[in-house]
Amino acid sequence: VQLQASGGGLVQPGGSLRLSCTTSGRTFTGYTLAWFRQATGKEREFVAASKWANSNPFYADSVKGRFTISRDNAKSTLYLQMNSLQPEDTAEYYCTASRSIITSNLRVPSAYDYWGQGTQVTVSS
Repeated sequence: VQLQASGGGLVQPGGSLRLSCTTSGRTFTGYTLAWFRQATGKEREFVAASKWANSNPFYADSVKGRFTISRDNAKSTLYLQMNSLQPEDTAEYYCTASRSIITSNLRVPSAYDYWGQGTQVTVSS
């Protein structure tokens, strides 16, 4: 599965961005999809996940209430709507997918099978 993330950019604090992640040649049927981010000098961290068989998404506490993950399976597109962005949200954002991940491993980067290239989000005035 090849994943392509887009939608990053420079935004002022309090602003919004929507990231997209698409796949070519395959659909998202049966896949758990997630967003991770990695700030300079820091480890990759979980942001949000959407399981195929579960309509309730999972969020990191740091983004809960501000970010929304959604998926359009017909378009094979994953989204991350980011509102009320803060400087600490600055990072490279990655989309990832897995067909066999278990719920307890959703926050573990090594548990995912496929990764797209990142898209940079910079929150600065």
